[in-house]
Amino acid sequence: MKDLKHLIFFEDLLQEANNKLVRQAKDDGKLALGYTCYFMPEVLLDLPGCFSVRLRAPRCTSPDIATYYLSARVCHYARSLMERALEGGYNFLDAQLATETCTATCRFQEHLQQKGLDSVEDMRIIDNDKFFCSFIDVPFKNNENGYEHYKTQLRAHVLDELSAHFGVDTSDAALLKAVEQHNEVCRLINEIGDYRKLDNPTITGYEFSVIVLVSMCCPKELILPYLRETAEEMKTRKPDAKKSYRCKVVVAGSENDDPDFIKLIESCGALVVCDRYCYGAVEARQPIVIEEGQDVLDAIARHYLKTSNCPRFMPQDEMRTRKQRLAELCRDYKADGIIVTSNKFCEYWSYERVIDTVIMRRDYGIPVCSIEKEYINSASGQLRTRFQAFVESIEIKQIQEGS
Repeated sequence: MKDLKHLIFFEDLLQEANNKLVRQAKDDGKLALGYTCYFMPEVLLDLPGCFSVRLRAPRCTSPDIATYYLSARVCHYARSLMERALEGGYNFLDAQLATETCTATCRFQEHLQQKGLDSVEDMRIIDNDKFFCSFIDVPFKNNENGYEHYKTQLRAHVLDELSAHFGVDTSDAALLKAVEQHNEVCRLINEIGDYRKLDNPTITGYEFSVIVLVSMCCPKELILPYLRETAEEMKTRKPDAKKSYRCKVVVAGSENDDPDFIKLIESCGALVVCDRYCYGAVEARQPIVIEEGQDVLDAIARHYLKTSNCPRFMPQDEMRTRKQRLAELCRDYKADGIIVTSNKFCEYWSYERVIDTVIMRRDYGIPVCSIEKEYINSASGQLRTRFQAFVESIEIKQIQEGS
């Protein structure tokens, strides 16, 4: 296929958190607001005068200093973020809006927070006089009490904090403007992603991963023109005459913001057609629907709780719904199997990965490849062997079934 016009530019934007568009927005006087988790609604961080940055630590392979503060049994993702912060990679942030969800990332963000205690000298990891860190508590259930609690937390620890520290406009009109911008990003990403549903997709999983990540890591108003051009470009893009893949797969699991991991899978013959993982588009790029007469913040809070497929929700009905959702994604994207991954020491996804490995094969007849990996793919040779074997097993299954 012909190379996408902006792909190299997008790849360059992902080389560091403080990328070209982030610097441009900062030069324009915008506030950079960091976050790590889907449960921190990015739409609230994209209010007028602000822009959201979902934190990543690209190319971080040896978080030695961070390990001293977080221990070797904290996942590599959290330690990599901490390492990059200690290196000064997040000094451009004006605030970190944190969630008390994943314990590992919560600990990382606690270190960013200035303590202001006489008994403890602040580390001042973020060298920015304006910087502050605020936490919200996220409920474990999708019920009415959970929605009300979540909405209260978002008001008190996000909107009120932004207003108090920076004078940010948090009115309903400002929220509606942010939702409108968010929904346009979602529309464009979904329009591009729908080409993966074709019998012979006209976009690779790697390309789509890069596009989704830049939409999370760059100021929306600056990345939108490039997304619009890419969506228009996709309308006339032709597939390769001969398929370059041997099967299609859905990738599910924990934090994955490394497009090279998707490229590794695809180099083994499996085209990634759907991304049901943290930092993927399945959750993060669903438009927010506001019913007539509904409070804007209420709509936002309900949207993020209802659309989350996080294994943090442990009731049996929630777990069964997540398995059904994976099966539906396989059907909708014509996938032949699922690759389920978890980062080492990730408690929530370690359980979920084991359950998915059993249930998806037993109850839905879908082949599953189960992988525990590091945040950065240092063991690419071992992973390549696993993926090649999985592709071959799918081909054998198809031959046996006569397809």
